[in-house]
Amino acid sequence: MEAAAVAEVEASAEDEATMSAVCKALPSSGPMSICDVSHPLSAEELLSPIADATAADGDRDPMLPNGTPVETSSPASSSSLLNRLQLDDELDGETRDLFVTVDDPKKQVSAMETYITYRVGTKTTRNEFDLPEYTVRRRYQDFDWLRIKLEESQPTYIIPPLPEKFVVKGVVDRFSEEFVETRRKALDKFLKRISDHPVLSFNDHFNVFLTAKDLNPYKKQGLAFIAKMGESVKYVTGGYKLRSRPVEFAAMGDYLDMFSQKLGTIDRIAQRIVKEQTEYLVELREYGPIYFSWSAVEEQLNKPLDGASNCIGSCCVALEELSEGMSEDILPVLREYVLYIESMKNMLRKRDQVQAEYEAKLESAAYKKEEKQGTPTDVEKCQDRVECFNADIKADWDRWQFNKRQDFRHLLMGMADKNIQYYEKVRARARVAYYLFHHSFNHLSYCLWLGE
Repeated sequence: MEAAAVAEVEASAEDEATMSAVCKALPSSGPMSICDVSHPLSAEELLSPIADATAADGDRDPMLPNGTPVETSSPASSSSLLNRLQLDDELDGETRDLFVTVDDPKKQVSAMETYITYRVGTKTTRNEFDLPEYTVRRRYQDFDWLRIKLEESQPTYIIPPLPEKFVVKGVVDRFSEEFVETRRKALDKFLKRISDHPVLSFNDHFNVFLTAKDLNPYKKQGLAFIAKMGESVKYVTGGYKLRSRPVEFAAMGDYLDMFSQKLGTIDRIAQRIVKEQTEYLVELREYGPIYFSWSAVEEQLNKPLDGASNCIGSCCVALEELSEGMSEDILPVLREYVLYIESMKNMLRKRDQVQAEYEAKLESAAYKKEEKQGTPTDVEKCQDRVECFNADIKADWDRWQFNKRQDFRHLLMGMADKNIQYYEKVRARARVAYYLFHHSFNHLSYCLWLGE
């Protein structure tokens, strides 16, 4: 009887799919910003509204910017949503010649410590590399060494953030499979962001990180200098206060403050959703077996009660998949951008320090009225540093905005698709259970009516 119910449900689903294919999709309201605050540096949206393109082209079929034709009928199933919306991730037209992956985490145990190493694989056609492929193993502190070296040698660029090193003991097991996999994904994203950067990817330290079998000889070079470098910049302008941050960089700071607040709210809500889903899953797992044990003592209601138990069991599986998707796909992205915001704020502070140094020397030169020999030369050098900082930050800001749109587009589309798939699975099993209950109660009523 349950097989017949499944067949009826599938037939009903086919009818709905046919009706969906006939219907036309509602016109899109266009891409919306993640926040309502606009700023002068926000880049234009990547996609033009399909409705406008259709109106301009007349009878021609609407197409996305990458040439993919767009169907106007509603999708027959949720799984086709992402497949039909083929968005071009290489809109900047850059040709990639460096590919880096982080995989195969392994636990290393020594007499002094226990740690995890990751395999870093590199494929490239660049002349700066002696071989087309490299494979090395790295631990977390090696990635941290690379980040510090990049900050030291490329002070005017925004360095992608690393995941936090320390975890609270007793709360998260840093050797658990889930934690190691989450960190592996974050480290992989860190290296991919560097390898896609037009300047950072050519850094000598990055080359060493990808190719050297042993990093220890390189780590011993200049470690003391790194710690003092930030302090030297901090005290250059100890007695001078920056007049005002330029409007465009002030807008960046305001946007980062607003974006940080929004992300914090989303992160708290997402964590609360995961917690509630976990608690609900525990309740469901206790709820389902009740119907199964009940069906054993109810001969006439055996099939519908067993169907209800199976329905709840299927809901448990679907909810567990949905909750895992939230924990593994959504929360890490939110956390990465929280750390990214801190890196960018730190970069703006460095830029302000360089500008303050320039203004201090400019005032000193004007006050002393010296000829264009000593101090004026230093002023020109400081001015060049400010202009270099400004140009590099603007370029990295545009790149960051582009990556942010791509990441959140994929994040939100994936989240929507997984929720649709979850409700489709639950709905399908619920309809089977409903059919079994309906058929059994009709049969029972008929038997009672006959007096059997």
